Order: sequence, then C-alpha cells, then structure tokens
Amino acid sequence: MKRDARLFVLFSLSLTAPLVVSACSGTSEAGRTAAELPGSTSAASPALTPEAEGDPSAAPSGSPGATPTTAPSRQGAVSAADRRAGIESRRVVDRLSGRLVTVRGGSKAPGEGRVVRIKVQVERGLPVDGEVFARFVTDTLNDPRSWGHDGSRTFARTDGAYDVRVVLASPQTSRAMCRPLETLGRLSCRNGDAAVLTYYRWVNAIPDYGRDRTGYRHYVVNHEVGHALGRGHVSCPGRGAPAPVMMQQTKGLKGCEPNPWPFP
Repeated sequence: MKRDARLFVLFSLSLTAPLVVSACSGTSEAGRTAAELPGSTSAASPALTPEAEGDPSAAPSGSPGATPTTAPSRQGAVSAADRRAGIESRRVVDRLSGRLVTVRGGSKAPGEGRVVRIKVQVERGLPVDGEVFARFVTDTLNDPRSWGHDGSRTFARTDGAYDVRVVLASPQTSRAMCRPLETLGRLSCRNGDAAVLTYYRWVNAIPDYGRDRTGYRHYVVNHEVGHALGRGHVSCPGRGAPAPVMMQQTKGLKGCEPNPWPFP
C-alpha cells in the first residue's frame, strides 16, 4: 500500500509540473520579433523609406579587410553608354573598404545664377573612372532640362568646400551611409549633404527604363540632388504621364512613363 501511495503522489506531481520544450534549431512564433512576423512592423526599427530625406548618419561602417562578395547583377560587356557613366566593369562587389576618394580638380559653373558647388566622391576599389563619372554628374545637373533650367542656379564641381556631395559607393557602403534609412544597398538616398548612389543601380538601372540605363542614371542624379535642393517626393500624376523626377521611380512607375528630368 505504501508503494502504491508513493506512485500516486509522483503521478499527481507530473500532471501539475510545467511543460518545458527545448528548441534546438527552430524559432517559435513567440520568439520572433514583430518585424519578422508577417504583416507587422517593429517600432524599434526605422520605417523602410529609401530614396527619401533622412537625418545625417555616421561615417560609412565599411570593414577593411572583409572578404568581398559579389551582389547579383546583370553582368555583361561594358557598353559605350556604361563607359560614358564611368563604368569600367559591370561586376558589382557588395562590400568594399568604405573609404571615399574625392575626384580631384573641378569645373566652372556655366551661365548665370546661384552657384551650387558639387564635390564628387567614389569609393576606393570601385571599377569606376572617377573623372568620367564626375563629368557625367555635372553634365546632368547643368543640362537645360535639369535644376538650372530657368537660370536660377548653376553647378560647379570642386574638390574643396562644397554644398552637395555626390557619392558613388558599393551596396553595403551606400547602405551604411543612408542609415537610419534602410536601402538594403539596392536603393539610393540623400542623407544630409550627401547624395548617395549605390553602384548596384548605377550598373543595372531598373527594368522600367528598359535598355536606357543612361536615362536612369540621369534620373537618380537629379532625384537625389533634388532632395539636397529641398525637393520632396511626389506621386505619379496619372497613367501615361511622364514620371516626375521626384517620384520614387526606382520603386516602380505606377503607370507613368520613364522620365529622368525635372523639366523635360
């Protein structure tokens, strides 16, 4: 009888003991953060608003000596249009040193109007001709269809004191420079005085522009410098209309037609 009583007590305790589950490699829904759950957002994480104005962030957090990885890209032969944009190889390395090199020299601002000084920087290690890239940037901004179309402003390039920096960087360096905005290295941004262009898009553009990668490159320069000039985002005005340059065209044209210029 005493043995049976002891067995009954042990059986009763086993019914009231807490159930312990050991998770070896899986993750339960209860253990996931809000950002990981479908259809939810995390209050602790910045909203995903790439290609938007943001607060100044810290210097690029590149890690010298890290093993480079290649981001997916539509690699192929470098075209004449690519070379006019400074591209010497269409291979996109995801992470480089994070060190920015200023393109030396400068160019005078053409015409009249308030002079906006542009400094052009390229991340060390990118397969880019910095001088050619810088010329593409200033030619874009001084085009009659760009921000100086009415003679109110004109753009000079400098390697000294500046008003706006235009930076071309690897995906992970551009991502670091854009924080707290999250671009994943696939979108460009304006952060503080820097218009930060990701090499991923500089090489690949977007499908909506088709084979006109030059047009997209004009767009992204005008868009991000437009933010530095105080312009905010706008929407597509209607199907078939030219997409405004301050529309987030990289995220889709929403029925509008491709347009790289503020004043086409």
